[in-house]
Amino acid sequence: LETARRPSGFQCRIERLRQSRYPSRREGKPVSPPDPFDGPPAGRHQGSADVVVAARAERTECGHGKGLKVKQEIDEMNSNRTASEPVKVLLYKWAGSWGPFRVKIPCGECSLTLDIIKDTFNNELKGIPIDFEVREWLTEWWRPLPKGGWHAPIVMVDGKVVSQGNALNRGVLTEAVVNSHARKSALTGTQLFGKETCPHCTRAKSYFAEAKMDYEYRDVVSEPLSLYEMLSRVKPIVGHKTPITVPQIWIDGAYVGGADRLADILKRPVEPNPDRGQCSMSPKR
Repeated sequence: LETARRPSGFQCRIERLRQSRYPSRREGKPVSPPDPFDGPPAGRHQGSADVVVAARAERTECGHGKGLKVKQEIDEMNSNRTASEPVKVLLYKWAGSWGPFRVKIPCGECSLTLDIIKDTFNNELKGIPIDFEVREWLTEWWRPLPKGGWHAPIVMVDGKVVSQGNALNRGVLTEAVVNSHARKSALTGTQLFGKETCPHCTRAKSYFAEAKMDYEYRDVVSEPLSLYEMLSRVKPIVGHKTPITVPQIWIDGAYVGGADRLADILKRPVEPNPDRGQCSMSPKR
């Protein structure tokens, strides 16, 4: 009878596997799958004071050192970022193992997505603090599943899936990261969002020049970061159904509006321009 109660060798192996994945089972504590953005595990690298970037150094299908190499490359890539509350970007790639199953064939689109992310961080998203982590999908497949992520490569921004199943569209990543960053931070300084072919932007520049005020000009045509930041900051103010035009102006972090409003604040005369259609300065009918 005692022998009959003893677990089989297969059951022992399963129990050892569970204990290796969930150490708290040994103490009889309930275990639930952690949320992917509950925070970094103990000992995870958090980068320098100017950047919070992390990539898990785990074994991958290409060997023990690849994860560490990716981690070092991402740390170097983001060494000049501004320190503030970071936007959390997470990539689940086709790799890892689960029980007897192990990924042996690398995913080309996962590698391409990682390269796109790194290049986007260095260009369109340069200056935005980002906490970036790479995880193995098969090892942690249950984590993105509640968020709707099931097909690697999966890219998540602050807990929301923005891309999966295909190579990443860098414009989608840029827009998602900038929108999240705008919700977490306030615009500072005096800034003018515009484009070179806009006469009202030129007029706004002349008002600043006459008032001898320093400002930062941001071109929304040639700079995707400026475009998405302008939209994400103006839409909540004027309404999501209101068309957004340029220029859009902030003075000392306070939203002003367009060139006419700037002229009113700076006490500058505005000449009516019939070519721009009917407006508040058009003759009353």
